[in-house]
Amino acid sequence: QVQLVESGGGLVQAGGSLRLSCAASGRTFSRYAMGWVRQAPGKEREFVVAISWSGGRTYYADSVKGRFTISRDNAKNTVYLQMNSLKPEDTAVYYCAVRAGDIVVLTTQWDYWGQGTQVTVAS
Repeated sequence: QVQLVESGGGLVQAGGSLRLSCAASGRTFSRYAMGWVRQAPGKEREFVVAISWSGGRTYYADSVKGRFTISRDNAKNTVYLQMNSLKPEDTAVYYCAVRAGDIVVLTTQWDYWGQGTQVTVAS
């Protein structure tokens, strides 16, 4: 099993910034991708961004390109999501996810999930 613990969510005004963190513990894959998925009220889970094991490859949803930045520290088994220029439509619960292997966009193909952290952007 892998445990994921997110932190850093909160309430911010439109145009502001937040930084999310996700620490992984327990079983660790030799190679695993990490990512963020969000779910707004009444909507399905939406892929946001992911990063490869080495950090050399990333993939962003069009809706967050240029505003969000993902990074990871493998020594700490931690992934970060820097969110700038936040918009009200970014309001959602943000989930950290881990999967063995490469980046995928389909949310159903991630193996482990965190409990989620709420991000609320006020207009």
